[in-house]
Amino acid sequence: MTQNNILVVRGGGDLASGVIHRLYRCGYRVLILESARPSAIRREVSFCEAVYDGEAFVEGVLSHRIQDVSECAGIWEMGEIPLLVDETGEAIKKLRPAAVIDAILAKKNLGTNRAMAPLTIALGPGFQAGTDVDYVVETQRGHDLGRIVEEGWAFPNTGIPGIIGGYGKERVIHSPAAGIIYSRSKISDLVEKDQVIAVVSTEKKEEIPVRATITGVLRGLIREGYQVSEGMKIADIDPRKEQKKNCSTISDKARCIAGTVVEILLSEGVLP
Repeated sequence: MTQNNILVVRGGGDLASGVIHRLYRCGYRVLILESARPSAIRREVSFCEAVYDGEAFVEGVLSHRIQDVSECAGIWEMGEIPLLVDETGEAIKKLRPAAVIDAILAKKNLGTNRAMAPLTIALGPGFQAGTDVDYVVETQRGHDLGRIVEEGWAFPNTGIPGIIGGYGKERVIHSPAAGIIYSRSKISDLVEKDQVIAVVSTEKKEEIPVRATITGVLRGLIREGYQVSEGMKIADIDPRKEQKKNCSTISDKARCIAGTVVEILLSEGVLP
């Protein structure tokens, strides 16, 4: 059993933020490590937006961007969550947390290893439990969502989003071109199929329209002014119009995964 309740979470997107929110509510002290240009789609429930805005609220919990790991204690004392731009995890060496949780969801390992902390956990495919990290949490929708993998791998990435309201790949929108994106709709808007929800301004100053692939609620849209590449995921539509109210709340998937992470921590004696 450890008396150190400091945790480092690599990644601050929507699934990571669901985990971070649960850890915070349980009483753990969490530091979020993010990239310099996070590309969250469900921005209203992603702590990584603090990279751009200095702070981000998710269901009443505040994340505050810091410039150095030495600022963590002050942020924790204020009841907030510190976020640091640190893609390589250098802060982990200084902080010496009880556990490191890789929640980048890159579908591959970007450098997390078991030497980083006494306990290491990774979300989703790209990690081998028992080799790369101690535990892997299954993130694929279905019967095994949230399952603890103690040896081996999570299910490989299929590239096909889970079915929601009868739609899978159709509900995810990818950029039609490389360039700067400018929105024409906002998250939580009701949109119709083929409606222009954004445009991508190319190097040649052409404005390429981004059209809704189905009718529904615009659940996620990448940040205005982001430099996107062709084929990059930039938006997400929920065909269930009644889900409009949930665009600013943590998803069922994220809550399920969060519960599994807490279960692992408690079973390993890492207490709040």
